[in-house]
Amino acid sequence: MSEAVTGPSPISRVSPQDEAAILALNNEHAAELSWLEPERLSFLLGEAFYVRRIGALEAFIMTFDQNAAYDSPNFLWFRERYPRFVYVDRVVVAAQARGRGHARRLYEDLFGEVARAGHSIVTCEVNAEPPNPASDAFHAALGFAEVGDAVIHGGKKAVRYYLRQIAG
Repeated sequence: MSEAVTGPSPISRVSPQDEAAILALNNEHAAELSWLEPERLSFLLGEAFYVRRIGALEAFIMTFDQNAAYDSPNFLWFRERYPRFVYVDRVVVAAQARGRGHARRLYEDLFGEVARAGHSIVTCEVNAEPPNPASDAFHAALGFAEVGDAVIHGGKKAVRYYLRQIAG
Protein backbone atom coordinates (compact mmCIF):
# COMPACT_ATOMS: atom_id res chain seq x y z
CA MET A 1 0.00 0.00 0.00
CA SER A 2 1.22 3.49 -0.70
CA GLU A 3 1.48 6.19 1.95
CA ALA A 4 -1.37 8.06 0.22
CA VAL A 5 -3.69 5.14 0.93
CA THR A 6 -2.47 4.32 4.45
CA GLY A 7 -1.89 7.92 5.51
CA PRO A 8 1.26 9.43 6.97
CA SER A 9 3.26 7.69 9.69
CA PRO A 10 2.04 8.66 13.16
CA ILE A 11 3.69 11.23 15.41
CA SER A 12 4.34 9.70 18.81
CA ARG A 13 6.14 10.32 22.08
CA VAL A 14 9.72 9.16 22.37
CA SER A 15 10.28 6.29 24.79
CA PRO A 16 13.49 5.03 26.41
CA GLN A 17 13.49 2.20 23.85
CA ASP A 18 13.93 4.83 21.09
CA GLU A 19 17.17 6.27 22.52
CA ALA A 20 19.63 4.12 20.56
CA ALA A 21 17.90 4.87 17.25
CA ILE A 22 17.66 8.59 18.08
CA LEU A 23 21.35 8.66 18.97
CA ALA A 24 22.28 6.98 15.67
CA LEU A 25 20.09 9.32 13.59
CA ASN A 26 21.38 12.38 15.47
CA ASN A 27 25.01 11.40 15.06
CA GLU A 28 24.55 10.75 11.32
CA HIS A 29 23.83 14.51 11.21
CA ALA A 30 26.37 15.65 13.81
CA ALA A 31 27.88 18.21 11.40
CA GLU A 32 24.57 20.11 11.29
CA LEU A 33 23.58 19.40 14.90
CA SER A 34 26.14 18.25 17.43
CA TRP A 35 27.51 14.85 18.33
CA LEU A 36 25.81 13.27 21.33
CA GLU A 37 27.05 10.56 23.65
CA PRO A 38 24.38 8.20 25.08
CA GLU A 39 24.51 9.77 28.57
CA ARG A 40 24.13 13.28 27.15
CA LEU A 41 21.14 12.24 25.04
CA SER A 42 19.46 10.64 28.08
CA PHE A 43 20.04 13.84 30.07
CA LEU A 44 18.63 16.04 27.30
CA LEU A 45 15.57 13.85 26.85
CA GLY A 46 14.91 14.24 30.57
CA GLU A 47 15.15 18.04 30.31
CA ALA A 48 13.11 18.36 27.10
CA PHE A 49 9.79 20.19 26.87
CA TYR A 50 8.60 18.26 23.81
CA VAL A 51 10.19 15.30 22.01
CA ARG A 52 8.37 13.38 19.29
CA ARG A 53 9.21 10.92 16.55
CA ILE A 54 7.51 9.93 13.33
CA GLY A 55 6.99 6.29 12.50
CA ALA A 56 9.89 3.92 13.12
CA LEU A 57 12.17 6.92 13.64
CA GLU A 58 11.81 8.44 10.19
CA ALA A 59 12.25 11.81 11.98
CA PHE A 60 12.41 13.36 15.43
CA ILE A 61 12.24 16.75 17.12
CA MET A 62 13.63 17.81 20.52
CA THR A 63 12.73 21.10 22.21
CA PHE A 64 13.33 22.83 25.55
CA ASP A 65 11.51 25.54 27.45
CA GLN A 66 13.19 28.36 29.36
CA ASN A 67 13.48 26.25 32.54
CA ALA A 68 15.68 23.51 31.04
CA ALA A 69 19.12 22.85 32.52
CA TYR A 70 20.75 23.20 29.13
CA ASP A 71 24.08 24.87 28.33
CA SER A 72 23.83 25.27 24.55
CA PRO A 73 25.03 28.77 23.58
CA ASN A 74 22.04 29.09 21.25
CA PHE A 75 19.54 28.16 23.96
CA LEU A 76 21.26 30.55 26.39
CA TRP A 77 21.06 33.38 23.82
CA PHE A 78 17.27 33.07 23.88
CA ARG A 79 17.10 32.67 27.66
CA GLU A 80 18.98 35.96 28.10
CA ARG A 81 16.38 37.76 25.96
CA TYR A 82 13.00 36.07 26.50
CA PRO A 83 11.44 35.18 29.86
CA ARG A 84 9.30 32.37 28.40
CA PHE A 85 9.85 30.43 25.18
CA VAL A 86 10.21 26.99 23.60
CA TYR A 87 13.51 26.40 21.81
CA VAL A 88 13.74 23.89 18.95
CA ASP A 89 17.12 22.27 19.53
CA ARG A 90 17.08 19.70 16.76
CA VAL A 91 14.85 18.32 14.03
CA VAL A 92 16.23 15.39 12.07
CA VAL A 93 14.69 13.57 9.12
CA ALA A 94 16.31 10.31 8.01
CA ALA A 95 17.69 10.43 4.46
CA GLN A 96 15.22 7.82 3.18
CA ALA A 97 12.25 9.78 4.64
CA ARG A 98 13.04 13.22 3.19
CA GLY A 99 10.49 15.04 1.08
CA ARG A 100 7.46 13.64 2.92
CA GLY A 101 6.68 16.74 4.98
CA HIS A 102 7.90 15.21 8.26
CA ALA A 103 9.67 18.34 9.52
CA ARG A 104 6.62 20.50 8.79
CA ARG A 105 4.32 18.00 10.55
CA LEU A 106 6.58 17.91 13.62
CA TYR A 107 6.65 21.73 13.79
CA GLU A 108 2.86 21.99 13.37
CA ASP A 109 2.34 19.42 16.13
CA LEU A 110 4.80 21.35 18.31
CA PHE A 111 2.92 24.63 17.71
CA GLY A 112 -0.26 23.02 19.03
CA GLU A 113 1.52 21.71 22.13
CA VAL A 114 3.14 25.12 22.72
CA ALA A 115 -0.25 26.86 22.60
CA ARG A 116 -1.85 24.26 24.92
CA ALA A 117 1.00 24.79 27.42
CA GLY A 118 0.43 28.57 27.43
CA HIS A 119 3.63 29.51 25.61
CA SER A 120 3.55 32.13 22.87
CA ILE A 121 7.07 32.00 21.40
CA VAL A 122 8.93 29.24 19.53
CA THR A 123 12.60 29.86 18.77
CA CYS A 124 15.36 28.11 16.83
CA GLU A 125 18.64 28.76 15.10
CA VAL A 126 19.89 28.01 11.60
CA ASN A 127 23.52 27.84 10.50
CA ALA A 128 24.69 30.94 8.64
CA GLU A 129 28.23 29.55 8.21
CA PRO A 130 28.14 27.09 6.69
CA PRO A 131 25.01 28.51 5.03
CA ASN A 132 21.75 26.57 5.03
CA PRO A 133 19.42 28.36 2.58
CA ALA A 134 16.93 25.45 2.50
CA SER A 135 16.45 25.69 6.28
CA ASP A 136 16.19 29.49 6.10
CA ALA A 137 13.42 29.17 3.48
CA PHE A 138 11.67 26.39 5.43
CA HIS A 139 11.55 28.44 8.63
CA ALA A 140 10.40 31.57 6.79
CA ALA A 141 7.56 29.55 5.23
CA LEU A 142 6.53 28.44 8.74
CA GLY A 143 6.31 32.06 9.89
CA PHE A 144 9.66 32.44 11.67
CA ALA A 145 11.41 35.82 11.57
CA GLU A 146 15.10 36.49 12.19
CA VAL A 147 15.74 38.16 15.57
CA GLY A 148 19.54 38.01 15.85
CA ASP A 149 22.77 36.23 15.01
CA ALA A 150 25.96 35.08 16.67
CA VAL A 151 29.35 33.53 16.08
CA ILE A 152 29.83 30.57 18.42
CA HIS A 153 32.23 27.75 19.27
CA GLY A 154 35.28 30.00 19.14
CA GLY A 155 34.44 31.36 15.70
CA LYS A 156 33.91 27.94 14.11
CA LYS A 157 30.20 28.46 13.48
CA ALA A 158 27.86 31.36 12.71
CA VAL A 159 24.11 31.12 13.30
CA ARG A 160 20.92 33.10 12.72
CA TYR A 161 18.28 33.15 15.45
CA TYR A 162 14.62 32.85 14.54
CA LEU A 163 11.38 33.39 16.46
CA ARG A 164 7.74 32.62 15.71
CA GLN A 165 4.80 33.97 17.68
CA ILE A 166 2.13 31.38 18.49
CA ALA A 167 -1.48 32.44 18.92
CA GLY A 168 -2.75 31.31 22.34
